[in-house]
Amino acid sequence: KLEELKQQIKAEEIGLVLIDGPVTPVQQRNLEKEWGVKLLDRTGLILEIFADRAATREGVLQVELAALSYQRTRLVRAWTHLERQRGGLGFVGGPGETQIEADRRAIDEQLVRLRRQLEKVVKTRALHRAARAKVPYPIVALVGYTNAGKSTLFNRLTGAQVMAKDMLFATLDPTMRKIELKGQGSEVILSDTVGFISDLPTELVAAFRATLEEVTAADLIVHVRDISHPESEEQAADVAAILESLGVTDAVPQIEVWNKIDRLDDEARQVLSNRAGRSDNVLMVSAVSGEGLEAFVSKVLAFIVGRTNVAHLQLRFEDGRKRAWLFEKGLVEAEKQNEDGYDMTVRWTERQKAQFETL
Repeated sequence: KLEELKQQIKAEEIGLVLIDGPVTPVQQRNLEKEWGVKLLDRTGLILEIFADRAATREGVLQVELAALSYQRTRLVRAWTHLERQRGGLGFVGGPGETQIEADRRAIDEQLVRLRRQLEKVVKTRALHRAARAKVPYPIVALVGYTNAGKSTLFNRLTGAQVMAKDMLFATLDPTMRKIELKGQGSEVILSDTVGFISDLPTELVAAFRATLEEVTAADLIVHVRDISHPESEEQAADVAAILESLGVTDAVPQIEVWNKIDRLDDEARQVLSNRAGRSDNVLMVSAVSGEGLEAFVSKVLAFIVGRTNVAHLQLRFEDGRKRAWLFEKGLVEAEKQNEDGYDMTVRWTERQKAQFETL
């Protein structure tokens, strides 16, 4: 089979071979040697695309971290002089350090440096989140498979100019904008996130965790699906699996947006419309033409407003921390002081209630 493929590669003058799956470093070296071409596996290709798309400092750091973690295991094929050793002290010198050890150490040092820089990014994000929490706008996070149309929907709703193109991973850096839902006087923060992909390499999941933390902090998750894609169902299952691995529970409400309906013919649209009609939490939209967006905005509003409850609390004087937290989040509607402490009226979501109970 190798020989057969080799003949085909030569006949077609192919210079790059892509393999849809993981390839071990030894396999990669052997195949490249046998075929005389550059070879990339799934992870390698995704990293190449990511490196091309990263725009912000954070995006570049995350891609670099993932790429180095990946390369560390592949030093075996990158060098032909691995048996060469550097001498120890003095002229005679001990066995010293082999080239591969030196290279590996250099990569490890770089990884440590990158991780430190990313930790700062995580802290900065945490500070931004804390600042946003003080101004209690609900966060609506757009998630979905890569190229599902999240950025186009984001731009249409916010008037922003986030790069939106018909290609994989056009968005690597999360963008957040405050929007006022038209005529309702209700403001929310909309967050555009990196697209998911099936069999996402573990190196990438780890590197992009900081970015995806925005999703775990959301009050409402909007799962955007490219409903015109032939594998839309499989893509939706992959997104659900990745959300679960991030620790997103059923406590965070989710709605599904079936995007790109402008690409469907009348018959397909009717079939999907019947399916969507069976669920309260499924909406059909076209981010390009704007069709269905009013219904989408109304739905988001109903979720955000409809999910707040009024509650009465009695706090003791020593519960100063809890009281401060309620004020910090802007949840207090009224407060009276009595001899036992504070009688408070608060308006909050189930999620905020759960957070309060852990204090």
